[in-house]
Amino acid sequence: MPPWLTRILPYDTVLPFLLKINAMSENSLLQINGLSKQFEGITALTNIDLKIKQGEVSSLIGPNGAGKTTFFNCITGMISATTGTIFFEGKEITGLKPFEITRRGISRTFQNIRLFSEMTVVDNVIVGRYPKNSTNLTATLIASLLHGSRFKDQESEDRLKAMALLDFVGLSRHCDQAAHVLSYGDQRRLEIARAMASEPKLLLLDEPAAGMNPQETEGLMQLVGKIRDRGITPFLIEHNMQMVMGISDAVTVLDHGEKIATGRPDAIQKNKRVIIAYLGKTPE
Repeated sequence: MPPWLTRILPYDTVLPFLLKINAMSENSLLQINGLSKQFEGITALTNIDLKIKQGEVSSLIGPNGAGKTTFFNCITGMISATTGTIFFEGKEITGLKPFEITRRGISRTFQNIRLFSEMTVVDNVIVGRYPKNSTNLTATLIASLLHGSRFKDQESEDRLKAMALLDFVGLSRHCDQAAHVLSYGDQRRLEIARAMASEPKLLLLDEPAAGMNPQETEGLMQLVGKIRDRGITPFLIEHNMQMVMGISDAVTVLDHGEKIATGRPDAIQKNKRVIIAYLGKTPE
């Protein structure tokens, strides 16, 4: 930092400004600086820095309890970070509400499936378009009650786009079935379609392969590649190492809430700290 700048402005004013300039100059889609999270004295995340590049498949791995889902929750506004800043497309999103972050272009799935089980498959996806379409809940409610031409046009457009997404993930033939009828693997795909309905630029997938058989996992790997080719940047939490190493451009490793490594998949596989974290011993 130039000394003359701190003589003009206080340090705590200059630092956020410099971080924002850095986030923009680095051309990172997502940049996280010094993120920490504490729960009633228990430290879940400690001073994590991370950059996600647009167009790359990034993965976050680590043993159970490493803080991975907490990290996703901080990014998406589900919980507030204790310290640190989060920039998306060069603009700070720290402290925004989840729906505001979704409107900015970040969407997610969850470790435990959270579908509307009694609703149809297509209606589940249509619900995912709400953050994209709605800016005012009262106006949306009035429009739906009046069933005006504008509301009907929007309803038709939403259904067409939802059907296109179902076709993209291979579920269009199930569009009018209740969500709970789908197989476990198809429910995972439906969650991905719903998350894509808000037209995100960054898609966070929390253990998307959990509970899938090898054939379903292989199909998921192909789907993640198609999502990237569609212009959406995937960021995964995943325990399936074959999948992580097979599709990732960059891998970050957490252990006990600390980032212990980040890099290309081949380098991560050889990293001694990573091996110790997973195996509990030094590699021979």
